Amino acid sequence: MADTPSPHPAPGTPLRPGASGCVPIAEHGLIGDLRTVALVGSDGTLDWYCCPAFDAPSVFAAVLDAERGGCFELAAVEAARTKQFYFPDTNVLITRFFTEDGVGEVQDFMPVTGAAGGGEAERHRLIRRVLCVRGTLPFRARVAPRFNYGADPHTLQAQGCMVLFESATLSLALTATVPLEIDGPDVRADFKLTEGESAVFALDQVGGEVAPRRCAHLEAEEQFSATVAYWRRWLAQSRYRGRWRERVHRSALTLKLLTYAPTGAIIAAPTTSLPERIGGERNWDYRYVWVRDAAFAVYALLRLGFTGEAEAFMRFLTQHISPGDGKANGPLQIMYGIDGRSDLPERELGHLRGHQGSAPVRVGNAAADQLQLDIYGALIDSIYLYDKWAQPISSSQWDDVCALVDWVCDNWDQPDEGVWETRGGRKNFLYSRLMCWVAIERAIRLANRRGLPADLPRWRQTRDTIYRRIMDRGWSTGRQAFVQCEDGDVLDAAVLMMPLAKFIAPTDPKWLSTLDALTEDLVSDSLVYRYDPRSSPDGLRGDEGTFSICSFWYVEALTRAGRLDEARLAFEKMLTYANHLGLYAEEIGRTGEQQGNFPQAFTHLSLISAAYNLDRALG
Repeated sequence: MADTPSPHPAPGTPLRPGASGCVPIAEHGLIGDLRTVALVGSDGTLDWYCCPAFDAPSVFAAVLDAERGGCFELAAVEAARTKQFYFPDTNVLITRFFTEDGVGEVQDFMPVTGAAGGGEAERHRLIRRVLCVRGTLPFRARVAPRFNYGADPHTLQAQGCMVLFESATLSLALTATVPLEIDGPDVRADFKLTEGESAVFALDQVGGEVAPRRCAHLEAEEQFSATVAYWRRWLAQSRYRGRWRERVHRSALTLKLLTYAPTGAIIAAPTTSLPERIGGERNWDYRYVWVRDAAFAVYALLRLGFTGEAEAFMRFLTQHISPGDGKANGPLQIMYGIDGRSDLPERELGHLRGHQGSAPVRVGNAAADQLQLDIYGALIDSIYLYDKWAQPISSSQWDDVCALVDWVCDNWDQPDEGVWETRGGRKNFLYSRLMCWVAIERAIRLANRRGLPADLPRWRQTRDTIYRRIMDRGWSTGRQAFVQCEDGDVLDAAVLMMPLAKFIAPTDPKWLSTLDALTEDLVSDSLVYRYDPRSSPDGLRGDEGTFSICSFWYVEALTRAGRLDEARLAFEKMLTYANHLGLYAEEIGRTGEQQGNFPQAFTHLSLISAAYNLDRALG
């Protein structure tokens, strides 16, 4: 058995050509096991993988730095055209290689084990099965882990077709059905397959109760079938039978991949620091539970009939988040860790170049300390819908809702950082006022429907005061539109939520005038900008792309206004901006490229809502 130390090495010769060695954000697919995920490039390279959880340090991070981040390359040696698709109705990803001498494919998946964890759930097995389906193909693999975001050294121990990678905090075992060769800090394999032959690579977290275990052809086949069956059983719960079934179900499968089974948490995105603009500084860590994003995701999944995820998120709230814990910025933080932790310090990883040179790379998120009043509306609306569509909330959950609503009644008129997490100082954002109104209004509905005890006279008075405040100070006579901030004249796409939240009738003349103003100022093709940072400085340099959740909100606003031809055209155009697998990042750039963390829960949940409502309106 060889023991090869690796101080902090440069990787071996990569298969991937090009100076940056990094494919664009959109050229990836996603696999996962409801604890963590991996991004697989369209060329077969595994570019991002954190183990053992979403927010753990990366093992492979080539998407952030091709030289120092680490990757798992697996591809045909010959020049090949490649295509990717998902095995139908699953999160099993297939990458196909078309060459002069044959056709091969890599099947990538992570078996889904019990939600409670322990035992095999801690293995976090990642399986890469290579098949030659026509002719003869030579393949090459290179496994180059770089632990702790590329900061920690590791050692290798090799024995036959198994190699153990060990760092100070994590050990991974690589097993294969073809011979492996140590190449400095990496492992390589060169092999040839003829039609009908296959090879299997499996990467496991090991240590404690989890021992290294080979993954033979038969076991790989069994786990492939079990994984396919799991995803198809889950998706069969969907009640959606509309025009865009494939796109809606892909979005649902993506949202499910962003859930953390041990706690029920739902993360905003599985990546960090993918830039909102190449070369810009708007690079953030989204591997956490935003109260807003998770609440909206619950709404989207409930709408399709997936009540189990809503129940799990309600348990997460009950078990891991304590309203009224004395925080300076209110009873709730805007985000939490997947285990409910509230401390998410932000730091920069100066040794990583960033995606296509877009530094800084950040882990943690300082926005956790911001005041964002809109989260209370998003959360209480999701609780209201859960109580209506899934099962009645408990008495203790109602006590928590009452405490939150009472706090909103006392604090709704504070300036805050707003839904877009601006870092340019607090303002009196209209969207924050709107969602405070939603928080109180939905709680009143819930109390009336269930006959639950509440200070209804006070709640009604505050709700009505907020309504009058928005109508008075959120309306710009000069712009003939509802605007970003009280007494201002800057437009903001967040106001698209006004009819969606049932604050204003979707055909109200004031709203239709606002919709026209937004269309003129913030809409490009079907794409919608959040706001103009030059007119409303947000404390950050540079521009950003269009924000895809706003684009789908726009579709839904057009739908509710009865402008169905415009809504359908805008929706169909938005579908063309998805990547080859139907996945979306946070934003769309000027030439249609995906920007920001990927894939983004916000975008996929808003696609579901827009498709559902447009389909219903079309009949």
